[in-house]
Amino acid sequence: MKILLIEDNLLNQKVVIYNLKKLNYEIVAVNNGFDAIEKIKDNSFNLVLMDIVLPGMNGFEITAEIRKIEKENAINKPVSIIALTANTLNNDREKCINAGMNDYLPKPFTAVELINMIKKFI
Repeated sequence: MKILLIEDNLLNQKVVIYNLKKLNYEIVAVNNGFDAIEKIKDNSFNLVLMDIVLPGMNGFEITAEIRKIEKENAINKPVSIIALTANTLNNDREKCINAGMNDYLPKPFTAVELINMIKKFI
C-alpha cells in the first residue's frame, strides 16, 4: 500500500512514518500542498493522510485540487483521503467530508487509532 502523507510538522511526519513502516506501508511525505499536488500527478497512491492547516494551500484546497485532477483524468476509483487535524470542533468532521475527504481522525491520535482508520480503506 502506497500512502501520501501531507503534514508540515516534521515530528508528526516522523511519528506517522515510524508507525506505518512497521506494517510495510510505503510512505511518501510532503509538507505543503504544492508538493502534494505534484506527487498526486506523478504517482498512484492508495491513500492520502491530509493535515488541514498547511502553508500555502490548506487541506480543503488540496482535496479540491485532487478531486479535480481525478475528474479531469476520468479516474474511476478516487483515492481515499483521511483528514488528520487538531481541529476538533463539532462540525470539523462534517467540513472534511463535505470537502471531499473520506474520513477524519483528530489529533492527537494513537498509532492504533491511525492503523484502524487506515484499515477501513484497504
